[in-house]
Amino acid sequence: MASNTKKENFDALKLENQLCFPLYACSKEIIRNYKPYLDELDLTYTQYIAMMVLWDKKEMNVKTLGENLFLDSGTLTPVLKKLESKGYIKRTRSKNDERNLLVSITPEGEALKNMAKSIPEKIGSCIKLSENDAKELYRLLYMIIENIR
Repeated sequence: MASNTKKENFDALKLENQLCFPLYACSKEIIRNYKPYLDELDLTYTQYIAMMVLWDKKEMNVKTLGENLFLDSGTLTPVLKKLESKGYIKRTRSKNDERNLLVSITPEGEALKNMAKSIPEKIGSCIKLSENDAKELYRLLYMIIENIR
């Protein structure tokens, strides 16, 4: 039986026409490049980015940390439990509001910062973008994040 319907255009469903795919693949490959450096510190990438925020802020509530990392509590809680079991952070209830859970870096967690300080440069050498291209990519990615949110 011959079809008389006009040919539908499915170009939007082609992988090469998806902006999300190169973003996904790039993210996956960059995180894969982090792995050997993070293995030396016994950290996952998610643990590493949590530590990056805490190295900078020292203490914050869990909700704010999750917002900084774009992680929900179901993802963040096991990460924080693992970091706490390693002695890098401690979680405590706020004295002002028991509902507010605070996370703070420990001296052991702070010492880890010294061991991690060369990682950004090592990863940067894998990416091979000019400084201007890196800044433009950063700007565009955060623009996408803000537009999606």
